[in-house]
Amino acid sequence: MANITAADVNKLRKMTGAGMMDCKKALVEAEGDFEKAIEILRKKGQKVAAKRADRDSSEGAAIAKVNGDNTSGVIISLNCETDFVAKNDSFVGLANELADLALGFDSKDDFLAASYNGMSVSEKLTEQTGVIGEKIEIGSFEKLNAPFVGSYIHAGNKIATLVGLSANVNGADVAAKDVAMQAAAMNPVALNEEGVDQSIIDKEIEIAKDQLRQEGKPEAMLDNIAKGKLKRFFKDNTLVNQTFIKDSKQSVAQYVKSVDSTLEVTGFSRVALG
Repeated sequence: MANITAADVNKLRKMTGAGMMDCKKALVEAEGDFEKAIEILRKKGQKVAAKRADRDSSEGAAIAKVNGDNTSGVIISLNCETDFVAKNDSFVGLANELADLALGFDSKDDFLAASYNGMSVSEKLTEQTGVIGEKIEIGSFEKLNAPFVGSYIHAGNKIATLVGLSANVNGADVAAKDVAMQAAAMNPVALNEEGVDQSIIDKEIEIAKDQLRQEGKPEAMLDNIAKGKLKRFFKDNTLVNQTFIKDSKQSVAQYVKSVDSTLEVTGFSRVALG
């Protein structure tokens, strides 16, 4: 039997993130062969993952990252089953490492196939499912490119946002973060009126008409009044038209213009958990 030392166990733990006892058992079974021990831990993860495949994984950590020149950003959510795991430092650390890696990819599939410490991201998630004993998966993957990209992560890693601006001007960093905070707090459905899905517009018009009928308004007046209510919906629910949370006297679009007269918000992404 191979002599398994504490240093060996600690080395495998650092390589895989698995618990000390799991690492020791794997090394004993593998007779000290690290590659075999890693494979044993992966197989354990696969078994646990299969058992927990139908579990709800709505908790986790939403992480936003932006590249060095602020031209590209990504949000991923590393999902798990319980808030207890979501708050674990090692889990949040893994989420941050994976988000850094995700910056280099444009699709979730390519990211999951990417190499992470000698295995694919997908294999790492399976391994961690075995280590933690909960379903672990990548929920959201959102990429945003723009002349300037800023980010915001709300306390507790439950909401993460990205905002794209039309130019890298003086003050763009502050403006992008402010608007990213706006998106986190106010949860807009779209960037502007043009971005609102027609199904949402139709639904809002029908809701408005039903309310007006209940108020006894004549049928002939419903369309015009409903259009007025729709304008209010756009103001409350599209990012650039919302009232700026830091200054209620101006809209988000007006605030961005106050930073630079040429500046516009070109896009945003928002991921929320829990």
